[in-house]
Amino acid sequence: MNRKIIFYENYFIEFYQQQDQKVKGKIQYVFELIKQVDKVPEKFLKHLTGTNGLYEIRIEYQSNIYRVFCCFDDGQLVVLFNGFQKKTQKTPTKEIDRAQQLMKEYFENKNRS
Repeated sequence: MNRKIIFYENYFIEFYQQQDQKVKGKIQYVFELIKQVDKVPEKFLKHLTGTNGLYEIRIEYQSNIYRVFCCFDDGQLVVLFNGFQKKTQKTPTKEIDRAQQLMKEYFENKNRS
């Protein structure tokens, strides 16, 4: 299994650049796992119910929780959208809405080209 990870615009990169080295390392570790493992455990990649194909990549470091939204394209390609540090039990609706909007834009732009 070798999935390819791409970024849509700069949303993820801006989030990533704000993290410290150890968090970046953990993010890279989880990305490698997603790229190489056939069936990624839900602990790291979870489909969000009722979102039309939106997933969240789940990263934990020490007692901090980070989420990066993504979707699959053509089965193999993982497209990354926004990321954030989770402060509450429930994922904020505004972050999910933003990710869904970005996913919609991604597919609209792709279909145009």
